[in-house]
Amino acid sequence: MANSAVMGNVPFLWEGTDRKGNKIKGKSMASDEAQVRADLRRQGVVPSRIKKQGRGLKRGGTITTADIAIFSRQLATMLAAGIPLVQAFEIVGHGHENPAMQKLILAVKADVEGGSALAEALSKHPLHFDDLFVNLVSAGEQAGALETLLDKIATYKEKTEAIKKKIKKALTYPAAVLVVAFVVTIILLIFVIPAFEDLFKGFGADLPAFTRMVIDLSVFVRTQGWILSILAGAGVATFFYFKKRSRAMRHFLDRLSLKMPIVGGILQKAAIARYARTLSTMFSAGVPLVEALESVAGATGNIVYEIGVLQMKDEVATGQRLQQAMENTDLFPNMVIQMIAVGEESGSLDDMSAKVADFYEEDVDNAVDNLSSLLEPMIMAILGVLVGGLVVAMYLPIFKMGSVI
Repeated sequence: MANSAVMGNVPFLWEGTDRKGNKIKGKSMASDEAQVRADLRRQGVVPSRIKKQGRGLKRGGTITTADIAIFSRQLATMLAAGIPLVQAFEIVGHGHENPAMQKLILAVKADVEGGSALAEALSKHPLHFDDLFVNLVSAGEQAGALETLLDKIATYKEKTEAIKKKIKKALTYPAAVLVVAFVVTIILLIFVIPAFEDLFKGFGADLPAFTRMVIDLSVFVRTQGWILSILAGAGVATFFYFKKRSRAMRHFLDRLSLKMPIVGGILQKAAIARYARTLSTMFSAGVPLVEALESVAGATGNIVYEIGVLQMKDEVATGQRLQQAMENTDLFPNMVIQMIAVGEESGSLDDMSAKVADFYEEDVDNAVDNLSSLLEPMIMAILGVLVGGLVVAMYLPIFKMGSVI
């Protein structure tokens, strides 16, 4: 199996000479330049030039999960058709419309041409080919069934990406509407309410409490709004900074998200679906269960489930049955545990895991559709309260004056 990339490592490009005096170049993951030099010397390479790699692969486009899935499918199809690996890379690479993806494919091709195994070449690009991908490719190379494994990888990537898109789509629409409502409210408070305030000054009468409150809010936003904007911007930046760099913060947020009403249930089902789909893909590729669980942990998409699966891996490594290890985490519904138990007993763990994944992927689809239907009236109610409330507040004094007349 290919070695997992160590957390905190960055890519370095190097050039040097091997034991025979031939000039060679390559790419290594290390924490600093000294580690690269030490690794190269252990391999018998005398480095002449080492530099930290920039973001060259990302220039001219962004590499997405969909790009990786399509690449896997294309490569599997060409290998199944009998096209040699290097030639397949040449065809796929030069035919890709995304310049960043094209550069990535040709970089992997160069390593393969240089004698590296495909899994080893892919492991040099951990941002795009994770441990799961590399381990499956390594298993395919060892079993002589690389095209079959690449096809499984493509299917796996497509299905997991479909779940992510479903959830993002369900949450993006209400978030976008609420942002628009907030912007409209700020515009009304800054530009429209002051015009009504000038009008009401000529009334010479006390304003309704609701109207007075809205006018005071408008004055506060106009005079202190810049402070609020700075504080809000700093708060958001701080939140995302710690969310990206603090595992404890992500653990807290992931645990909190699972407890949220409605949305929490969907996220839990999505994590179980990814767990089952990854387990099925890894086990059907012939990867031993303990090694498979290590890759499965990182693929769940939720740190709570990641920690749970790693705990399961440790228990399975000591001889515990997978069914019992799943029960001990208290993260999986009884139905999932029983189906996995049947798979263990019958020797068809990959098939039963695939059935669990199919069931929960469909369940997520239905839950997301229901969530979208439920959110629409709630969004309309929020819009009515925000915008409609401001309008009513401004017209209350006019209504009051009309009733006096």
